[in-house]
Amino acid sequence: MTTTPATLATPIGRVMLHNVRLSFPNLFEPSIVGDDPKAKPRYSAMLILTPEHPQLKEINDKMVAVSKEKWAAKAEAVYKGLKTSDKLALHDGDTKAQYDGLGGNFFISAASQESARPTVIDRNKAPLTAKDGKPYAGCYVNVHIDLWAQDNGFGKRINAQLRGVQFLRDGDAFAAGRPADIDEFQEVTEGADAVDFA
Repeated sequence: MTTTPATLATPIGRVMLHNVRLSFPNLFEPSIVGDDPKAKPRYSAMLILTPEHPQLKEINDKMVAVSKEKWAAKAEAVYKGLKTSDKLALHDGDTKAQYDGLGGNFFISAASQESARPTVIDRNKAPLTAKDGKPYAGCYVNVHIDLWAQDNGFGKRINAQLRGVQFLRDGDAFAAGRPADIDEFQEVTEGADAVDFA
């Protein structure tokens, strides 16, 4: 007699974000973000949503649900404190308006551990690598995240785990964004041309 394995329940904080702008992508190699000496390498990205983005309510509702699941009767008070101290996954972009695309918008900082590299694919679901030059800072993407509640020695927060990124469409690249396209270069021949570029 064969048995069918139980289907895993979808996490309450799982969200598929559509048409968000990508900033500070660190999708192919884990690295340490910030200057915390205890920080471990991780994959990360900042996801920018306009004030009119249709999923803002869904994100807020999911954060409330995650809070209730974690802190039960204390959830309302804990959530209020997290919101006041800017420890929710969704942030006001005006707090980082010095960076391209953030002023006047909202953003989510999502990350995953070194052992959990996010899926990165093109519009047609083909896998992408760093050599493809996309996704890049300033393009538009669809993103899978899991919102989850942290309550440990580092404090209480609602974070976003980065699960996968799908390139959606081009956008104006942010500073230090998309690599140069091959057509932006001129062919260099031996002789006078080579000297001109020296």
